[in-house]
Amino acid sequence: MKLNTRRTILVGFAFLSICAFWQMYNSVIPLILTDTFHLPETWSGVIMAADNVLALFLLPLFGAISDRSRSRWGRRRPFILFGTLAAVALMLVLPLLDDSYAAQPSTSRLVGFIVVLGLLLIAMGTYRSPAVALMPDVTPKPLRTKGNAVINLMGAIGGVLYLVVASVLYHNKGTVGHVSYFLLFAVVAGIMLVSVCVVMGTINEPVIDEQMRAWEAAHPEENLAEDDGSGHQVLPKPVRRSLGFLLVSIALWFIGYNAIETWFTTYASHEWGMTLGQSSICLTIATVGAIASYIPVGFIATSVGRKKTILFGAGLLAICFGAGFGYTLVWHSFHPVLYVLFALVGIAWASINVNSLPMVVEMCKGSDIGKFTGFYYTFSMAAQTVTPILAGWLLNKVSYMTLFPYAAIFVAASFVTMQFVRHGDSVTRRVKGVEAFNVE
Repeated sequence: MKLNTRRTILVGFAFLSICAFWQMYNSVIPLILTDTFHLPETWSGVIMAADNVLALFLLPLFGAISDRSRSRWGRRRPFILFGTLAAVALMLVLPLLDDSYAAQPSTSRLVGFIVVLGLLLIAMGTYRSPAVALMPDVTPKPLRTKGNAVINLMGAIGGVLYLVVASVLYHNKGTVGHVSYFLLFAVVAGIMLVSVCVVMGTINEPVIDEQMRAWEAAHPEENLAEDDGSGHQVLPKPVRRSLGFLLVSIALWFIGYNAIETWFTTYASHEWGMTLGQSSICLTIATVGAIASYIPVGFIATSVGRKKTILFGAGLLAICFGAGFGYTLVWHSFHPVLYVLFALVGIAWASINVNSLPMVVEMCKGSDIGKFTGFYYTFSMAAQTVTPILAGWLLNKVSYMTLFPYAAIFVAASFVTMQFVRHGDSVTRRVKGVEAFNVE
């Protein structure tokens, strides 16, 4: 059994477009809210948190709806197509409203911007789960870790594409006066349209669905669901228990990791006197470390198992965050050892991230992949909604020194809860001896 790498890359274009959009959204929208509309940071933060709040409801909802969808284009592609088209149309309106307000401020333009922004977030929420679910849809269960590694790599490429475009278009733009972002939005919209054309033009979802149903029928041992006696497939109690512990683990490690991701630059400035550039390099090294690890981690997990790989990642991540606290006790300024520490953080995060979604969807039958993908995003997004507030409160009310212990404790807790996950793993068995000559 071998991963269809070409098809997985083509499916990954949907995730590439999503990641390019969110990289731009998180970078540019806060600048527009504070620089153009002059909103206080508190209100800007509330607006920026709206995407996580909406995701809690939209991602599982549209994941489940796409599971039940039937069309000549398949289950997922209609959501990817129309969601992308709606998002592109709405996102191109935002910089026009931004430019219009800068030329002639008015309450109606501000309200219009927020309304369009809300509609844009809804449009993005309609197709994220279907887009991510498309990979396990077209990939046999034992190969989904490798497939998810490729998908994550495609998402990283989308983020890098945005950063390259932004650096080229705005390399010489000063901070004096209003900056129009229309060209940047238009280029990202173009990336999204090209990506959806690739998916729609190369992935014949109904044919692949038939192939996957045939594969599932030939491998009934891979289906953990059971008939409840009335024709409905349900998860046995031990599998539901494993799923519950896995979802709790996902929330816990996102609480720890996202706290560092959100507050590290502030912490580094306050505790170590680092500049924004120096602290950003540390985060960039973590991202590069993760990108470089995606494919190797996928191959390792295929051999040793997803659970063991996740436990390695969670253990290493907790140790790294504990080491960050130790670093603060010893050094009070920048030291190159931080680069090594954050490279290890990237490797640890890749070990967790590549394997967690495949473990979730491993526990469901093929017709429920979208719903279970929604479960994954519900718990991860809930964690990312709560932790900036909780960690920020600790930094403000207790001490900045609490950041790394806070992150380490939550990640260590995920290591504990993962011990109770008994299902969702997949190890490709190496065939030896006379069995190796068995061919279809």
